[in-house]
Amino acid sequence: MEILNFIIPFIALLTIVVFVHEYGHYYFAKKYGVGVTDFSIGFGKELFGFNDKDKTRWKFCLIPLGGYVKFFGDRNVFSETEQRELINRYSSDDQKKLFVTKPLYQRSLIVFGGPLANFLLAILIFSSIYMFSGKDFTPAKISEIQENSPAAIAGLKVNDEIISIDGNKINSVLEVSTYINVSTKDDLLINILRNQEEFSYIIKPKKIISEDSLGNKISKKVIGIKISPINNEFNKKKLGPAKAIYYSINETWFVTKSTLKFVGAIFQGKGDSSQLGGPIRIAKVTGQVSQFGFVAFLSIMAYISISLGLINLFPIPLLDGGHLMFYAFEKILGRPLKQKTQEGFFRIGLILLFSLMIFATFNDLKDLGLF
Repeated sequence: MEILNFIIPFIALLTIVVFVHEYGHYYFAKKYGVGVTDFSIGFGKELFGFNDKDKTRWKFCLIPLGGYVKFFGDRNVFSETEQRELINRYSSDDQKKLFVTKPLYQRSLIVFGGPLANFLLAILIFSSIYMFSGKDFTPAKISEIQENSPAAIAGLKVNDEIISIDGNKINSVLEVSTYINVSTKDDLLINILRNQEEFSYIIKPKKIISEDSLGNKISKKVIGIKISPINNEFNKKKLGPAKAIYYSINETWFVTKSTLKFVGAIFQGKGDSSQLGGPIRIAKVTGQVSQFGFVAFLSIMAYISISLGLINLFPIPLLDGGHLMFYAFEKILGRPLKQKTQEGFFRIGLILLFSLMIFATFNDLKDLGLF
């Protein structure tokens, strides 16, 4: 039964996030008159489905790890190989429904529509949370400093209020640990407010192996401070629509920017690659978070949605970003890449994705104590 507590929330989350992603492709495809034959959540054998008035088959399949939108007359969702041969197979009316006959900007928007929908979903979720549940604005006041810690050595004092870390404004006590740990720099620039005066400190955090609030082992940066709300009371406020959207866009941009910095640090050999996880870890964390309630579940859904949208924009063949890369070449060359060239890129993309999947799965199994 315990495993169901992880699998059911994970499948529910993945179904929603993947549906939104594929609907982004579907929306722009329909907008520009591209025929859609299949809208699938999952892969493999169809479990159940239905046909709509436009003869699109909406279906749920056996393996719920992804999904796809299949266009009329196209073996591959965004294939551009053998365009002329493909076009000549159809009547003039049917040719108008083919993806490959659409202008470059429309094809690009159809491809970009999936990641865009994921970012919009995250903004919608964050906005809803901030409007109906509230956003924390508790000042980040230091209540305790460990002896001989990086903070103590740098000169921080009890009752100092942290107002920014590496240029990121601190709006809540909950953001301090986040900004410390997403930094890819060796040293942190921390600005504090003391007796109405601003001071800046350069602090080198220590790296330790700790546990997060869910009991998972993580590599963590610490500077040796404790931050507690006054009288343990958090200053949580419900926001109006405009402010909620503003902070939601900021949060989405912050997660996107931090993820890109983390990926860049890994390629430079500075990032902690053990923090990369795959479906197993996502399922585990989703199950753990969902036990804290619906708001927590929505929050993790927003973060996963951002990750899915961002990863799909990486310029790797087989991903949306790979297709956008092909369209950039098409714009420059004035014609699509040759079939043989595309196939070569796709093989490289397949190897990259397969290698990443193996590495992430190994981290997941190691996290479970199986290695």
